Amino acid sequence: MKNLLFISLLFISASFSWAQTNGESTETELVIEATDTQVLDASTENVISSDSIGINEEIFKNLKAHAKPEGLKITWSLDYEAYNHLTDKQIVIKYNTKIGAKRNKKGYEGSDWKFTKPIDLNETSFEIKDLQGAEKYIVHVGLVDINEGDKITKDSDVVWSDKIKAKTERGWGLMKLLILIGSLGLFIFGMKIMSDGMQRTAGEKLRKMLGSITSNRFKGVLTGFSSTAIVQSSSVTTVMTVSLVNAGLLNLRQSAGVMMGANIGTTITAWLVLMLGFKVSVSSYALVLIAIGAPLLFMSFRKSKDLANAIIGFAILFIGLQFLKESVPDLDKDSALVQFFVNYKDIPFLSNLMFVALGALVTIVIQSSSAAMALTLTMVSKGIIPFEVACAMVLGENIGTTITAELASLVGNVHAKRSARIHSLFNVIGVTWMLLVIPFFLDGIGWIIGQWHGTAFDPLNTGYSTEGIALFHTLFNAANVMLLIGFVPFLVRTAERTVKSRGEADEEFKLDYITGAGGISIPEVAILEAKKEVAKFGEVTTRMNGFVRTLINDQNKKTRNKMFNKIMKYEEITDRVEVEVANYLDQVSTQEISPEVSSQIRSMLSITNDLERIGDIYYQISKTIERKDDQKIYFLPEQRENINNMLDQLDKAFTIMNKNLNSEFGHITLDDADKAEKEVNQLRNELKKSYLENAEKGEYKFQSGILYNDIFSSCEKVGDHIINVSEAIAGEV
Repeated sequence: MKNLLFISLLFISASFSWAQTNGESTETELVIEATDTQVLDASTENVISSDSIGINEEIFKNLKAHAKPEGLKITWSLDYEAYNHLTDKQIVIKYNTKIGAKRNKKGYEGSDWKFTKPIDLNETSFEIKDLQGAEKYIVHVGLVDINEGDKITKDSDVVWSDKIKAKTERGWGLMKLLILIGSLGLFIFGMKIMSDGMQRTAGEKLRKMLGSITSNRFKGVLTGFSSTAIVQSSSVTTVMTVSLVNAGLLNLRQSAGVMMGANIGTTITAWLVLMLGFKVSVSSYALVLIAIGAPLLFMSFRKSKDLANAIIGFAILFIGLQFLKESVPDLDKDSALVQFFVNYKDIPFLSNLMFVALGALVTIVIQSSSAAMALTLTMVSKGIIPFEVACAMVLGENIGTTITAELASLVGNVHAKRSARIHSLFNVIGVTWMLLVIPFFLDGIGWIIGQWHGTAFDPLNTGYSTEGIALFHTLFNAANVMLLIGFVPFLVRTAERTVKSRGEADEEFKLDYITGAGGISIPEVAILEAKKEVAKFGEVTTRMNGFVRTLINDQNKKTRNKMFNKIMKYEEITDRVEVEVANYLDQVSTQEISPEVSSQIRSMLSITNDLERIGDIYYQISKTIERKDDQKIYFLPEQRENINNMLDQLDKAFTIMNKNLNSEFGHITLDDADKAEKEVNQLRNELKKSYLENAEKGEYKFQSGILYNDIFSSCEKVGDHIINVSEAIAGEV
């Protein structure tokens, strides 16, 4: 019987459809989704009875819940055919946590279910706020009579939709802040890996490019721009420049041009972030990039590993950027943070100054102007900060980035400090003049963006605003370079006046060149620093020869005591320099280095050992002279003259040694050094022969003769270590 009834209904439905397609008219319609066989009056479109439509949960279409921070946005649509017959209805939404919904399934006022205010039938969405963050919810959308919408009871006639499951996002708090910081950290980590990989890939060429700059400041600008574009980090370029100035390979005027070029080069990062991170989702292809780079890590070639780091770092950078965009909260225009920026942005000059300080602070904290720029672009794209505020923050980021070079120079020599000061002066002066003309400059930016798109620039359009910020960053730095490049001599003089030289603080132990400013991770720069430090080490030991000469010839007790203390201090210095240089070279050797660099490290370790031994020998000579004074033993004029002759020969040998120390390793000849060493040996042999003859004749007193022999013999040992240094420089170790 049931099968017969079902077949009959199908037949009636098919007949009705055939009649419609053949132009036959009918005065009734089948009820959509009806629960029974009641119908509507089609001619009047009036409800025949309250139950005639047969409304059930299927009248709700496209039910969706969109997660929001501590909230949900519910969207729906109503069945089109039934909509016109719902004039006496309104919408209400009830919601409960998943646990609460299980505990109380019915849901009406007085239970733990929550209800929204009545919603007009024409609405298709509603946002529920003030929910628990990261909590699962059950939501129902309902139709209720207009006169019952304000109070839902267990007796209310409500048609509820199927349940909607949703989970809210975590609200802004400590966890969200940590996620934001972590996203920023991942971005910075990716940038560092990429930058390190690019440095190593082009390390030697980059160092030579920076080191070969002439006094032409325009070439310096081009070099600074190129190197920053290659390694994608202005901090790397400025720190390397400070390191090369510290190592004496660049002067202040040359470094100024490089710093200026680096400021233009760093603007490329903003365009990369904008074009690839915002308009093209590189994060979608990040794993593909890592898949390309990962096999290179396992190759034996050094360059392949460096290239792998660059590729993988690039991928991680944009993964971090994607997380950054997701972790920055979506704030509406009425939120307190957005209103803060909006309310303060129109205060003349003071507002710009405040937001410049904010940008500088952010950059100083995260130690990366590129990361600060990415954060600024992300906040603008979310509508959190207005266009004008973002531009002021970009100016602050230009100031904040100078802290990297300043910190790197703290342990450097006076020239390194002055180079970093030039960078700071350049950026501060640039920001100062821009603050005076920024309204006109922003108008120009708006006009350019408008020309690009063929429409008027709208700062409320986040797409236009992000483009405008990147353009502002580029044009500002380019304009600043063009304006100040003619004032490089002034910047140099100002840096020299503001960073005073303390002179030769000989008695204070301090490594002048090994600072770590260029980073041990850049072996080419690290070796240059070490070579300069070893050369200075040679000059320090050379001075000890003069101190011994003073002890031999000066009879003033005060002067002699001063020389004894100096030699003791210098002996301590030589011990500590050897340890510091050895430790530094040991760290460099843990990096991936070329055979040439490895050979230079061996040579320098040998040199520092010989120079330290020279310090020990001079200290022993001073103790011999001190014992002579205590025992009131005196040298004959002839003995004093012979020792002076030996010291003269050592002076010649030291001069040749120091010249070789300042030459390129492996590219010296030993002719002069060998000649000087032979002269020292010959003089020692002559003095020894003369001493033995005079001692045999009794012309020398026994005690003074022994001390005299100890001194000139020790001087000959100094000569042996001097020739060892030159041989190490020549690569004969």
